[in-house]
Amino acid sequence: MWAASCLASCCAACACDACRTVVSGISRRSARIAYCGLFALSLIVSWILREVAAPLMEKLPWINHFSQTPNREWFETDAVLRVSLGNFLFFTIFSIFMIGVKNQRDPRDSIHHGGWMMKIICWCLLVIFMFFLPNEIISFYETISKFGSGLFLLVQVVLLLDFVHGWNDKWVGYDEQFWYIALFVVSLVCYAATLVFSGLLFHWFSPSGHDCGLNTFFIVMTLILVFVFAIVALHPAVNGSILPASVISLYCTYLCYSALASEPRDYECNGLHKHSKAVSTATLTLGLVTTVLSVVYSAVRAGSSTTLLSPPSSPRAVLQFNQLMSVDICDSGVPGEGAGKPLLPLDSKREEHEEKEKANKPVSYSYSFFHIIFSLASMYSAMLLTGWTTSVGESGKLVDVGWPSVWVRILTVWATAGLYIWSLVAPIMFPEREF
Repeated sequence: MWAASCLASCCAACACDACRTVVSGISRRSARIAYCGLFALSLIVSWILREVAAPLMEKLPWINHFSQTPNREWFETDAVLRVSLGNFLFFTIFSIFMIGVKNQRDPRDSIHHGGWMMKIICWCLLVIFMFFLPNEIISFYETISKFGSGLFLLVQVVLLLDFVHGWNDKWVGYDEQFWYIALFVVSLVCYAATLVFSGLLFHWFSPSGHDCGLNTFFIVMTLILVFVFAIVALHPAVNGSILPASVISLYCTYLCYSALASEPRDYECNGLHKHSKAVSTATLTLGLVTTVLSVVYSAVRAGSSTTLLSPPSSPRAVLQFNQLMSVDICDSGVPGEGAGKPLLPLDSKREEHEEKEKANKPVSYSYSFFHIIFSLASMYSAMLLTGWTTSVGESGKLVDVGWPSVWVRILTVWATAGLYIWSLVAPIMFPEREF
């Protein structure tokens, strides 16, 4: 018995040591990876509690203090919102704490990259504490989450526009025939895919024999926007390019598909899911995995971007590029020989000098902005998992299904269109300003 107890203690200690070593090793390479893992964990916990926490929450008097007990879906939504609120506060606190971090000498830089065991413990305690808050606070968070989710989607649109314009400028900047042909081919493929995709949308979501005027309106409006993009981009006064127009057209068509696919499963015009009224475990798992991957990728891309913080030609952006290009030389002193500490004690002064230079290096991205993006992503993921806090029959068990999800996607299409057209006409309307 004593031997078994010792063995169990040793195994537990080894497991804790291994977890601590793995987490610290990951965070040294990139804190963003560890934060992504924590954010993904929060989504998984939200999904699990949505499925199993309702019977337990019904017994909590400070939550279920109603004269008549709400239905199960109310408790499912409340569980997701409470986990989301804990996640939101965790990243918001870090965002406020990291304001003004400019270089790696700042003590807060080590807090951002290290202390992961303490961070995980604090996160767990914060999430648990959310289940002791009154319902009024959760209702208020539910309301502001809808606005925060919209802001998160808006940030994604801005980053996409910056990406496609930068892509076009890079290929045009080569000023070679090969890159012009590549630009034309990619644009042609995007437009072909857009037209084929639009045909499939009519086939899936506007079936004959049903009154599907709303779906038809969404699809036709998207096609009209596609043609408007091309006309505005090719206008002589705009001096635009066909590549950004084609990519944005394909993206808007995809958003239209995403909106129509989010319609309730029992809606007669949702031909894509008319044979799948039952909700399977595979459907739930696929929806969760897709949500986790898309939200995490969007949050990291936005949080690590310098687009919203400083232009690519700024000194900090140039310095970041030079650091990435010369990382091998800085680590070993000889290109191609990899990183490693000096083997001879005579190199200690050189090592100290390198450590000092590293401490003076500016941070490669805004830590504060990175965390605030994850705060907004916490709101957005809560809206996805709760169907924007509404349920429609069987759709209430799915991820990102329901009429609110449909309208959010459609409004995102129109916002994308408006921002893209503005990016083309703004330099003409305000020639004295730099865009």
